Amino acid sequence: MSDGYSLPLSISAPDGDVQAVLLALHGFNDYRNAFHGPARVFAQAGIMTVAYDQRGFGATAQRGLWAGRQRMQQDALTVARLLCARHPGVPLYLLGESMGGAVVIELLQQDLPDCVAGAVLVAPAIWGWQTMPWWQDLALRAAAHLLPGTTVTGEGLHITPSDNREMLRALGRDPLVIKATRIDTIYGLTNLMDAAFLANTHFPVPVLLLYGEHDEIIPPYAMCRYLQRFLGNRAGSRTLALYPNGYHMLTRDLEAQVVLGDIVAWIQDRNAALPSGDRVTGDSERLAGLCAGAGESAGPAERGGEN
Repeated sequence: MSDGYSLPLSISAPDGDVQAVLLALHGFNDYRNAFHGPARVFAQAGIMTVAYDQRGFGATAQRGLWAGRQRMQQDALTVARLLCARHPGVPLYLLGESMGGAVVIELLQQDLPDCVAGAVLVAPAIWGWQTMPWWQDLALRAAAHLLPGTTVTGEGLHITPSDNREMLRALGRDPLVIKATRIDTIYGLTNLMDAAFLANTHFPVPVLLLYGEHDEIIPPYAMCRYLQRFLGNRAGSRTLALYPNGYHMLTRDLEAQVVLGDIVAWIQDRNAALPSGDRVTGDSERLAGLCAGAGESAGPAERGGEN
């Protein structure tokens, strides 16, 4: 990177010509291995996948420490520019899962290289101060300032991130997946999510957003509030897909092949129908049902985050 920092990186290339390059950003406490399986599917369609460990995660030097949203954004922009230079004439797509989706949303606010042709947001992390209940807001702020180095595991929360239990057990055995998280890192993540929620949705490139109706990580009330702005802004091309059997880890759920097929189809032709048939519009009954049952966050709609 520009400051000499090294990011572990994996490249999965197709056997034949590269039709597109996909820069994939992983989620919170995860690392580049999150895209090992999906990259094989993408390679069969002529798509090269490039994934790296974001600072503070995976095999990076400061594993477990929050690097800051500006630094993470700058790293992504640097890698995108390097890929554009290495593959001239080949379209580059940005894909972000969860936390990685929040980084991509922030990246879309920047002066992107000309080769960037679109972005895929997979269950993007937009559950920040704006949509957090007041009691969680207060508790996190207090803990981040009084006990920043204290770690928490999330055990006992009874949250299901995916219906793929075998995959979840493998993550539990993987030493590069962070199990105990510092509170100040959670605070930094919340600031990132808040910035992504508040970011301009006037995106410079077409965007595909994917969300599972069983997502217990990014709650429906938060996503629905974001989708009001995402779908309400008519500038540029944007596509929304809701998966009735999907959880948070859509690209590794039991029905991951359905999601991956939609991503490939969208990259190949952004105007074509998604193979799954799960594309929805702002006035669809499925979206209305999801949001009607979600309720409202306890936080005020326009409260400013401390970014």
